[in-house]
Amino acid sequence: MSQNTLSRELALRIGLAARALPDTTIQRLMTVLTAELGLPITEEKLATLNLKTLKTAHEGEFSEIEEPLLKKAVHALKHPASEDMTASPLRTGSHPITPYHEGEMPSSIRIACASDDTVKVDGHFGSCKQFMVYQVSASEARLIDVRDTQQASALEEDKNRFRSELIRDCQVLYLVSVGGPAAAKIVKTGIHPIKLPEVTAISEVISELQQVLANKPPPWLAKVMGINPEARFVAHEAEEVVE
Repeated sequence: MSQNTLSRELALRIGLAARALPDTTIQRLMTVLTAELGLPITEEKLATLNLKTLKTAHEGEFSEIEEPLLKKAVHALKHPASEDMTASPLRTGSHPITPYHEGEMPSSIRIACASDDTVKVDGHFGSCKQFMVYQVSASEARLIDVRDTQQASALEEDKNRFRSELIRDCQVLYLVSVGGPAAAKIVKTGIHPIKLPEVTAISEVISELQQVLANKPPPWLAKVMGINPEARFVAHEAEEVVE
């Protein structure tokens, strides 16, 4: 269901809320909101929403989504869009962004880390605030970019495709959570997703990766590095997303 008279402000709020929820389009969220609040959707009605009502609305459509993500969606729905769209600027922790030119780091790979705080891999693919992009070799790691996921239009329908395209130049993506449809888009883009079992400091992820690079990497990683097939045999300890 839809609402033809939805104001731009409310459309932005709903777009931001949908972006905070994994595998959720604006149409899906509108269906849930309509079932809970009825038409027309107004600012007054959105103000009555809370975590419980959103989680149980439309026969529990969002009941399986993690509460922190639902809280983000509720906040986006209840507050002026500008507050969410101009949230705190990107931080890069203690690592400055350093330009990289192709060929400067032989046998290196480019990785993206889904992060909300810029220092840990702690993000869900569909809702993380940014991707920290590093060029990594066995002896060096360089932060070369921070890709802001908020740069997409709040009304972007296929956010999974947008996010995949945002890191298309990366060979590996580290994250803590991702849905099946999103994982499929990541793989289709040519990126190898690695799902970590828990929130992990980016520095630890890079350190472990460098140990693998310094020895004999697994076949998929050796292929990315251009290593002779005969040298491929060690499997990475992190859980790989194969969906």
